[in-house]
Amino acid sequence: MTFLSRVFGAFMGYAGIMHFKKPKMFMRIVPPFLPFKKMLVIVSGIAEVMIGLLLVINKGSRMAGKMLTWLLLAVWPANVYMAIQNKPLKKGHKPMPLLLWIRVLLQWPMIQWARKIGEK
Repeated sequence: MTFLSRVFGAFMGYAGIMHFKKPKMFMRIVPPFLPFKKMLVIVSGIAEVMIGLLLVINKGSRMAGKMLTWLLLAVWPANVYMAIQNKPLKKGHKPMPLLLWIRVLLQWPMIQWARKIGEK
């Protein structure tokens, strides 16, 4: 599982960095009932970079798995909101409803995978 954990970590790290490069893109998908959109994007970006780094260097993987489980649960409402509103991540792009709902459904196996990483 180490190789896959590292790949997952690299993906999370990249996603976290993108929170800082394109914060408005991520702010678009924060559900309207949540305040402090920019702060939420920054905090989740920091968490993704930290978790990604821990997984890539294979240090603290157990803690990273637990953190990732909670992070994926925390951002799940944004993915549901995105699918319900049929919002593309980037403004001006064509929405793809099927892909948005697949993303929502795939989050649960990712959460289970993160839990397994956290248990080792």
